[in-house]
Amino acid sequence: MAIIVQLDQMLVERRMSLTELSDRVGVTIANLSVLKTGKARAIRFSTLDALCRELDCQPGRLLANTPEPQPLGEGGED
Repeated sequence: MAIIVQLDQMLVERRMSLTELSDRVGVTIANLSVLKTGKARAIRFSTLDALCRELDCQPGRLLANTPEPQPLGEGGED
């Protein structure tokens, strides 16, 4: 399973720019961009809390679980 951050969808729904969100939560645009593009390896609870506060949502609206495609030869028959 892979965890994905659905920040881009929340920004569209809220009609908010990444710059505006950055100003509101005190996180750099570069770090928010890493979250938005799915390149983040971790997120601090304090950052998640600030995002949820400013986007008026629950963590489950920002984070989702998706199945990861398995490389050929793994997870198949022996």
